[in-house]
Amino acid sequence: MPIPVILDTDIGTDVDDCLALALLLSSPELELQTVTCVYGDTALRSRMVKKLLQLHGLANISVYAGAQKPLTSQRPIYWEGHEGQGLADPNDASLEPDTGFAPDMLVERVMGSPGKIHLIAIGPLTNIALAIQKEPRFAANLAHLTIMGGVVRSIDRLDLPLAEHNIVCDPEAAKIVMESGAPITLVPLDITTQVHVNEDGLKQIQKAGSPFQLAVADQLARYPRFQRYGRTNLHDPLAVGVIIDPSLVTLQTVIVQVATSADPVPAQTLMRPPKDNEVATINLATTVQIDRFERFFVERVAS
Repeated sequence: MPIPVILDTDIGTDVDDCLALALLLSSPELELQTVTCVYGDTALRSRMVKKLLQLHGLANISVYAGAQKPLTSQRPIYWEGHEGQGLADPNDASLEPDTGFAPDMLVERVMGSPGKIHLIAIGPLTNIALAIQKEPRFAANLAHLTIMGGVVRSIDRLDLPLAEHNIVCDPEAAKIVMESGAPITLVPLDITTQVHVNEDGLKQIQKAGSPFQLAVADQLARYPRFQRYGRTNLHDPLAVGVIIDPSLVTLQTVIVQVATSADPVPAQTLMRPPKDNEVATINLATTVQIDRFERFFVERVAS
């Protein structure tokens, strides 16, 4: 039986959300139940998702707009300005989000199917934190929560930033989620920066030729980082891939502490092994089978 999943996304300029959705929809092991959008112009993000689902023949899947601002609204919204270009055009104005607020819909879906929904979070964690605040039993009723976010920054990865984007956008929300007791797999920047899609992958997806695959390929080709370097990281797709095939990564159980806006370095994710008397519910991905995942991603999306 396929795993029922909900995708919580900040789909936009960085094409990795679009690529994650493409991998999800190309994988029979997963069954997409609904999509929730978070951060910034969530109505535009919802239209992008609706258009991609429509192109894939899945216009019946519900898409909900969620929180536009961080929990404390202490940080300005980062908005690059490329969002939706080449995908959501003026003729798609009717592709509005479904009626309902994303955090409320998360609570409704998870509590309606306790222990069955696998939630995939590939954006800031505001929607999920709001769901936890609304329903204290929410975290315990998730089958699992897979998050792309955080950074360990070991001695051989000092090139990485002190804090990762999804956590930076709402560290207070991340703290609530990481301390919720939900069963979590955390896929951090340390390993997502090791996996890429390149020009050859783009050509394979283009060659596959369906309207959906051509739209995904067009978003990839438009992405400024891809145009500059001829490749881009598969951050969010790796989070989806780990659900399909957990053997793609090595996992270590950890305690995660998130620095908030009041701390010297906000949004840092401080990780350590649990002590003997601590219950740890977070499994951290520490290594990835690079070549195998890169092949897996392209083969799935181009099939």
